[in-house]
Amino acid sequence: MNQALLIIDVQQDLVDGNAETNEIYNKADLLKTINLVIESATQFNVEIIFVRDKDVAGGEGPGFEIHSDLNIPDEAKIFDKYATNAFYGTGLLEYLRSKDTNHLVIMGCETPYCIDTAVRTATVNHMDVTLVGDGHSTTDSPVLSAEKIIQHHNKILHGHYNVDHFSMVRGSAEDLFTPMHDSYR
Repeated sequence: MNQALLIIDVQQDLVDGNAETNEIYNKADLLKTINLVIESATQFNVEIIFVRDKDVAGGEGPGFEIHSDLNIPDEAKIFDKYATNAFYGTGLLEYLRSKDTNHLVIMGCETPYCIDTAVRTATVNHMDVTLVGDGHSTTDSPVLSAEKIIQHHNKILHGHYNVDHFSMVRGSAEDLFTPMHDSYR
């Protein structure tokens, strides 16, 4: 099984907020959860990949960088994106294919945009996905609270499939790097 931990858009200004945006929901717990999963991935020798959104903080400076509270391994790969889709124009898909990656554990921001899109795109591209249910966040929308948005996505993305590959939502305390997808096929 070739797998990777994909952490999307956990950047300083996106997480903490700035003059234009609010901080994400439950940010302290999110950062703690991501660090725990990074530690687990390291123990399992699972590659860790970060994606940064070039729209955050104008694509430069401290606000653009991966959040300072995260423990970023020296060997972690970093891809920068200009679109909601972490796979679009970044080389990420080609990189994962070169590694024969068939399982992605996904975490990060923001739930209804980049996280939802990454989960769906990965399944279309022949990868099983484990979305960490307590490992993604967003801000309130005019219609729903961030908490409700997260709950909704955990519900609709659990079992989301594209014929042969699908996503499961699991908690960070579970053994995320022992996928359970085959037991449901």
